[in-house]
Amino acid sequence: MVPGALAAPIVLMLLASGLRSAPAAEAELSLHERIDRLIEAKLDAPPAAPATDGEFLRRAYLDLAGTIPSPEEARAFLDDPSPYKRDRLVDRLLELPSYARRMQYVFDATLLERRGDQHVPRADWEAFLLRCFAENVPYDEFVRRILEADGSEPPEQRAPAKFILERGADPDLLTRDIGRLFLGRDLQCAQCHDHPLIEDYKQAHYYGLRAFLDRTSLFTDPKTSRAMLAEKAEGETTFQSVFRKSVTHTTAPRILDLEPIADPELPENEAERYEVAPAKDVRSIPKYSRFDQLAPSLASDDVDAFSRTIANRLWALMMKRGLVHPLDLDHADNPPSHPELLDLLANSIRAMDYDIKAFLRELARTRAYRRSSEPPPGASEDLVEPSRFAVAGLEPLSPEQLAWSLMQALGVVDAHRQQAEADLDALEADLCDLCREDRDRIANRPWRIEQMVHDRLAGNVRGFVQIFGASEGQPDSSVESSVHQALFLSNGPLVQSWLNPSGTNLTARLAAIEDPAAVAEPLYLAVLSRRPSEEERAEVVSYLESRGADQRAAAVRELAWALVTCSEFRFDH
Repeated sequence: MVPGALAAPIVLMLLASGLRSAPAAEAELSLHERIDRLIEAKLDAPPAAPATDGEFLRRAYLDLAGTIPSPEEARAFLDDPSPYKRDRLVDRLLELPSYARRMQYVFDATLLERRGDQHVPRADWEAFLLRCFAENVPYDEFVRRILEADGSEPPEQRAPAKFILERGADPDLLTRDIGRLFLGRDLQCAQCHDHPLIEDYKQAHYYGLRAFLDRTSLFTDPKTSRAMLAEKAEGETTFQSVFRKSVTHTTAPRILDLEPIADPELPENEAERYEVAPAKDVRSIPKYSRFDQLAPSLASDDVDAFSRTIANRLWALMMKRGLVHPLDLDHADNPPSHPELLDLLANSIRAMDYDIKAFLRELARTRAYRRSSEPPPGASEDLVEPSRFAVAGLEPLSPEQLAWSLMQALGVVDAHRQQAEADLDALEADLCDLCREDRDRIANRPWRIEQMVHDRLAGNVRGFVQIFGASEGQPDSSVESSVHQALFLSNGPLVQSWLNPSGTNLTARLAAIEDPAAVAEPLYLAVLSRRPSEEERAEVVSYLESRGADQRAAAVRELAWALVTCSEFRFDH
């Protein structure tokens, strides 16, 4: 028994110990556990049930590999009894070559917004992106490489400059896009005055960012016809509000409300301010470059908006909606649905040294990511609101996801992979005749096969981008379904050629199955990454029997077409 004189102090000590241990216990939780606590704390009813194995398998493949699984991969996952198979699947997908390819597509569409090839070949840009994500280059370093590139690099190193050069080095366009894409702020309406509707967006923010770029211009080398940035050593950035034209402001380069970056004291002699002085047909290079300050200033730990924006974009990539939504309108009047969660994510990705792969792994381990897209019975409208994250989100497949998933489902990818493997086998048989560089290149077999298959099918993917992607300079989120898209899937010669039984493609394999009852399972595994329900099995059998054995090839073709054009196939859910 505790003596009365000591009871109260001991109770207070125990209470204080409990209060101190709560934050410590919270800090010991993994990131995905902390995410789920914050999401579920705002729910007033149970969320959706966990996704079925088939739902999770398909979602994880689409989000992390950019395509659906093969029927063999689907069957193996569905039959695996391990309670840890979902974690293992995520870990495996993040190490596949198709993960780097998926990120290449995502960041190409995000950063270039379907722009063309005026100054830098698309193949070079895509190879740069693929290499960055294959090597898991930290995001802040990735952004620095893009914003440091001025096009003056050797031809084989010019690829990162595509971001700036394909925008014509236009200071206004670059100011807007850098603000949108890297800071989550569309400052376009702050160009002529403080934003009329968003108090957080100031004209000074717009021109502070533009000041990094104002001295630059697009220069074309007359000898090589290559475009690159030239820069002057002087020139101030000034601005006036259209509402107060009598007042002129001058700003040095600055990121939002951070301190301006003052120029060093420059020599009075203009010629001494340059490494290469301006002259006709000569690219000017100043000794001090404001442009060179942009990348390190933006991708800095001092810029909270930088980590906040990439955390929000990666969350939206996995959850189909940002915590701040739209993604480029982060301001006080459009607050995040879960402010504490966005702070946690921004701090976490910074603490992870901007390791995108590690960050995505944590998101994929959350209960929020692993929920079903089917609302719970009797769920209220409030519970199924996308910003609650109580139900898994829905999103149309991107053009690249749709192309690769169709080719995977219908057997096109497998046919080309088999050919790539045969070609590589032939090369490996001649290893003794190859130089060391070639042997090393061929040795990484999975990556080499992925590249060979990609190169052979890339033209098909570009065709899908032209039909299902956004117009040049617009985000893919602006695309709406069209009659042209429907006709392409229904009657287009490319898709029709994939549906025609040929070789070992899906419809050829199904047409060779004599028992109608044995067709449904391989069909559904190949297209929808799940086994059919009993009702679906019966419908397939009924349809095949109604067509007769002599019409089997046409019938399985029609069944495959029905599945690849249904909403379950065309959405990531």
